Amino acid sequence: MNIFEKLARRTPSRPPADDAVAGFGTPAGIGSGGGAKDVERAIRTHTGKLPDEFIAPVKVSVDQRRIIAMAVSVLVNYPQPDFLQRLETVEEQLDQLPLAIATDFVDFATWARDAGLRGMEEHYVETFDQRRRCSLFLSYYAVGDTRQRGMAILSFRQQLEALGFVVSDEELPDHLCVVLEALALSEDHDSAVEMVASYREGIEVLRAALGHVNSPYLSLVTALCKSLPKVDPDTAQKYVDLIRTGPPAEMVGIADLPFPTAQPNTV
Repeated sequence: MNIFEKLARRTPSRPPADDAVAGFGTPAGIGSGGGAKDVERAIRTHTGKLPDEFIAPVKVSVDQRRIIAMAVSVLVNYPQPDFLQRLETVEEQLDQLPLAIATDFVDFATWARDAGLRGMEEHYVETFDQRRRCSLFLSYYAVGDTRQRGMAILSFRQQLEALGFVVSDEELPDHLCVVLEALALSEDHDSAVEMVASYREGIEVLRAALGHVNSPYLSLVTALCKSLPKVDPDTAQKYVDLIRTGPPAEMVGIADLPFPTAQPNTV
């Protein structure tokens, strides 16, 4: 049994807290009401220093990127009772990965064993549930706390289905772990990479936020970023805009949607 057969036993990611459906993690502290006051407050509160450089990509094969995506998907999900067994399965694959990426997983594994399941649960809640800037829901970075979230969720579902990946009703398709599992399992790997790259600015904001709070989960997001294509100038500018002002507080209408869309195949 390979890593995908061992780890691809779908464990639905926990739904967001009751008040997090709209505000599930705001890197800039932007409010739900919208307006100039929210923007002004967001400009003053960002996730940390702007990086001088983004992480340089590490050359990986398709199989290596699939392993990395699956491993990050499993380890970034809420720690279940079988977490240490899954961690051991990931560690068995590290000799297949470039040293620069394997080291990131080793660093996280060392912390996880020292923290234990209870310590991991507490850190996870504190980091991802109680810190709005550490959102694992990628649509937030595109549409923020706005009425467009429903359209964004639908877009994610359509994109994943176009990749041949079925999302259950118990999962939110914009969750990072769901998207990365699709990257690991989709036969259309190039299109899956392109999809993940289209949300790269959000992943980079998450990485910056995790670094700002010294979370060990930073190692996993860093490993992911090393396996993705180099950040292009347009994505870099989107990242700078997000880190300075936060996601949109509200937008009117649905024209010029700020996220990729996919249309179902028609005959």
